[in-house]
Amino acid sequence: MLIAILLAIAVLASLPWWLPARIVALRVRVFNRINGQEDIPVPGDLVGVDRFKEVYSHPAAGGRSKGAALSDLFWYWLSPGPEMHQEHLEAGETYDAVARTTRALLAVPRAEAEELTRRCAARTLGDARGLVRLRDLMMPLWAEFYYELVFAAPCPREARDLIVGNADDVVTALKCCGLRHMERRHRLTRYLLGRLPQVRVPLPPGLSPQEQAFYLQGAFFNTAVVQMSEAMAHLLMVLAQHPGVQDSARHADDRHLDHVIAEAMRLYPLFGIAHRITTGDIELEARTTIPAGSVLCFDYPEFHRTGHPDPDRFDPSRFHRPARELNHIPFGVAANRPCPAWRLAPITMRAATREILARYALASTAAHTRSLPNRGPCLLTPLDAPGPARAALAWMRVRDRWEDVWRSLVQLVLGTYMVWDARRRRLCERHFAACPVTHR
Repeated sequence: MLIAILLAIAVLASLPWWLPARIVALRVRVFNRINGQEDIPVPGDLVGVDRFKEVYSHPAAGGRSKGAALSDLFWYWLSPGPEMHQEHLEAGETYDAVARTTRALLAVPRAEAEELTRRCAARTLGDARGLVRLRDLMMPLWAEFYYELVFAAPCPREARDLIVGNADDVVTALKCCGLRHMERRHRLTRYLLGRLPQVRVPLPPGLSPQEQAFYLQGAFFNTAVVQMSEAMAHLLMVLAQHPGVQDSARHADDRHLDHVIAEAMRLYPLFGIAHRITTGDIELEARTTIPAGSVLCFDYPEFHRTGHPDPDRFDPSRFHRPARELNHIPFGVAANRPCPAWRLAPITMRAATREILARYALASTAAHTRSLPNRGPCLLTPLDAPGPARAALAWMRVRDRWEDVWRSLVQLVLGTYMVWDARRRRLCERHFAACPVTHR
């Protein structure tokens, strides 16, 4: 009896070291079973790393949503208004008009963008200290930043709360850590509908007010806020776990900090898999062709790993070489709709990092993975205060491991349900069935 009890205790105590990884593997198999085996992985057997950029840049690799079962899942997660989400619009007049508006809103002089970032950081960081979740810490900053960018006015607290509530709900569902709460998202849509006349540039013509609100919500208050919060959480986690790099980044010039940012985005790219539907044949060799209608799944993490010695090690010195010589596409490829914030994002990330490092020392022993389901636990200590005790960091590590056990189970159950529910609703498929000629 005693041996059985001791064995049970040993198994229980070992759970954080093996169970989450097993559940993640099971979740991947479940997702693949539900979504089907329709995709062509890139890089993979058919398209190697050496032709990754070539195929990604091919004019026929430009379909965004129509014809892929994966699109039903992404539309489900990004609702409401996924049909107006810039990332998922098909090529055509609507996309061109939306893209022009986005470029106009993002065309901010560097000094102005840096100053706006500093102001938003000062307002939202406040007297934060102790244990924080970095993604949660960053969301109010970027909510205020993008509100002011869009409306050319300081962000009211009501709007900030609506934007953060919407963005947090979207990213929590994307990570399969919680179900969608559509009313939180609809509240932001209603708020934006009432603010359309205050947008500082003309909105895309030919769209209804509802479509214009969905466009703003998707491009700026879903994607921009979520991606910038995640990017900063990854960067700050890297600094928290590499004290030497943190100290050098605090005192070094912008070039060094840019290398740190680039290496963080190499190791933890914001895009995991970008899927594209081929609109025509892509000839690879004389006897090998990717047919029209194929779903190409471009694997950013795998591409970023290749060509680097010890690719899992954090090493900013990799970027002493020109980035174009490396397998590094944090904002996509120029020929296939790169992230429209490819210029603005590094400028504002650098400014936000400077503000944070001028205030705090960061330390973390929590797990750091690309998906960041733990939201980036970190201890913030004002620079003029004693550093965290070793016991606090040890407790953080233990707590995070045990949270991961429960979290991985939640992700398996909720993720499986949401994939099933998305396939049942078929939002994308039904949209294109109802509007077969539209480019939206």
